[in-house]
Amino acid sequence: MRPARLLAFALVISLVAACATSSASRQDWTGFGDLENVLRWTPEQQLRGYRNIDRIYPTRPIAKSPRPFPLPRRAVPGLDGLRYTIGSESFDVNGFMRHNNVVGLLVIHDGAIVFERYANGNTTETRWYSFSVAKSVVSMLIGAAIQDGFITSLDVPVTDYVALLKGTAYEGVTLRQALRMSSGIQWNEDYDDPKSDIAQTHGSALDRLQYLARKPRAAPAGTRFNYNTEETNLVGAVLRSAIGNNLSTYIEQKIWRPFGMEHDANWLLLSERGAEHGGCCLSATLRDYGRIGLFALRNGRMQDGRSILPDGWMGQSTAPSPADSSYGQLWWVRPRGAYAAYGIYGQAILVDPARSLVIVTHSAWPQATGRQWSSHREAIFGALAAAFEHR
Repeated sequence: MRPARLLAFALVISLVAACATSSASRQDWTGFGDLENVLRWTPEQQLRGYRNIDRIYPTRPIAKSPRPFPLPRRAVPGLDGLRYTIGSESFDVNGFMRHNNVVGLLVIHDGAIVFERYANGNTTETRWYSFSVAKSVVSMLIGAAIQDGFITSLDVPVTDYVALLKGTAYEGVTLRQALRMSSGIQWNEDYDDPKSDIAQTHGSALDRLQYLARKPRAAPAGTRFNYNTEETNLVGAVLRSAIGNNLSTYIEQKIWRPFGMEHDANWLLLSERGAEHGGCCLSATLRDYGRIGLFALRNGRMQDGRSILPDGWMGQSTAPSPADSSYGQLWWVRPRGAYAAYGIYGQAILVDPARSLVIVTHSAWPQATGRQWSSHREAIFGALAAAFEHR
């Protein structure tokens, strides 16, 4: 065959392959539905979708660091045989992972990986959907914006940054109250109720702010805790307005690259080329979630000792709020100075400063929340904490 014909044949083959790949890609990701449908995914869709969000919905990339934060490995005898009890039943680590559909479990102690296990096809390279774990990351970005001088105080009204909410029930609500989920605005976050507020909100960041603008007041600001994901989208809007940039670029510049995240990440957008979901949806690898925990444990200090967060920021963020002793500023407060970032379907980063301990789970619970799964998570977290009590 002549060279010209060979070239033409090769081009045809390449075009056919490209079309087949494109067609397969479209076929692979049909059936997942709009973003709001993520609460109704089948178990098979969960496993495929949580690790491939950027192939299904619009996201913005976050570039990895050229100098990853080191995570040496250290053997700790006895962790493989760790057990915990629920009722009259005893479970080991493998039993916990099976029961809670855990696809990644990581334990870091004194800056070293002491336990790491994956399941159902996940690996060290797998990015996983965070759900509300991202809220705690947004809390740290607010701290970075204060350190940078973009935000002067947590006691400023949110309407100073989001003019759309002026003249609504959000008049007088401070950024601190929004971070504490104590705005007093009426809200229903029942994931199983198709008529709840969380099930009714959709669309762009603007659409969601307009939805909040129509909500009435249910209690005086600062007096009542009421979990509200869209209010963290409001915090994200405050942050974007303050820094004059998007959240993905800011986290890349302030945390992801400087601290030393090993892999690229992405953050889901509420519309094509739009704003990130401030209440959800950062996707990253298990080890990089561990590094997020280490960043918090180090109070925002980089490898070279520079501080990205204001002095005392993590202590302030994880102190119990007056409205609810179990919640701080987008962090869940746990006993003995520990705190956690929790996301529905079993995502978690536990930070235990007293034991220099970080525990991370990537999971796919059958339902968004449920005592039958959270009790197992709390029990194994407690067993792991006890294992490092005097180490």
